[in-house]
Amino acid sequence: MTARPRPHAGIRSTNVGRDFGRTLAIRLADLGAEVFLSARTSAAAERVRDEIRARGHQRVHAFACDLTDAASIRDFAAAVGRQTDRIDLLINNGSRYLSGPDLVSASDADVIDTLASGATGTVLTVKNFLPLLLASDKPDVVTMVSACGTAGHHRSEAHDAFYAAKSAQAGFLDILSKRLRPRGVRVISLYPPDFDNPDPLGEEWDTTPRGAQDALTAQSLVDCVLFAVDQPRDCFIKSFHFEQV
Repeated sequence: MTARPRPHAGIRSTNVGRDFGRTLAIRLADLGAEVFLSARTSAAAERVRDEIRARGHQRVHAFACDLTDAASIRDFAAAVGRQTDRIDLLINNGSRYLSGPDLVSASDADVIDTLASGATGTVLTVKNFLPLLLASDKPDVVTMVSACGTAGHHRSEAHDAFYAAKSAQAGFLDILSKRLRPRGVRVISLYPPDFDNPDPLGEEWDTTPRGAQDALTAQSLVDCVLFAVDQPRDCFIKSFHFEQV
């Protein structure tokens, strides 16, 4: 997803068709961002676009983007580039989740799809959107990685291929942060464990418990993203790591 928190700024996000990607798109639009959102299918992206427009926010655009397809990523970036000359915030949230702790439980196609969307897809997305980011005076790249991308983590029931994809994603973002800092681009990564993701348009958004003994919530993750991107440009918050209940 890409978005514009200011009238001339853009935010782009991948995989907003469901779950946390949809949550981020809705919350950013509520804050006045112009949002360029994508999902694997046009129908999924348009569904979220229409939800946002129904809230009175018209500056939202929907695109199809398959993160396992290099041409699809290029086409998405080119389409956004035809509508804006820069983006302020690139959000990577589109990698596929694959469950099952037994390595042989997944098909070869599922393994390839998981690795491609989480690893290759993230690299190619940043690559293709980098010119639009560099045109901004406050460019940020935010990526929802996972606790599965941290060394030694083993508490998730995710498949081995998902662990591999997230580890590759984390390695890419680590070196990307160092290499893009001289160009003014902040690279911010979040490593959450499993978390509660209430519907941002439902009553549970305001009633989900957020105490010390409760699971991490999507509300808190949104707060982390907003906090990081709102810091002065000399403040590079590289990553957020969370205790797991």
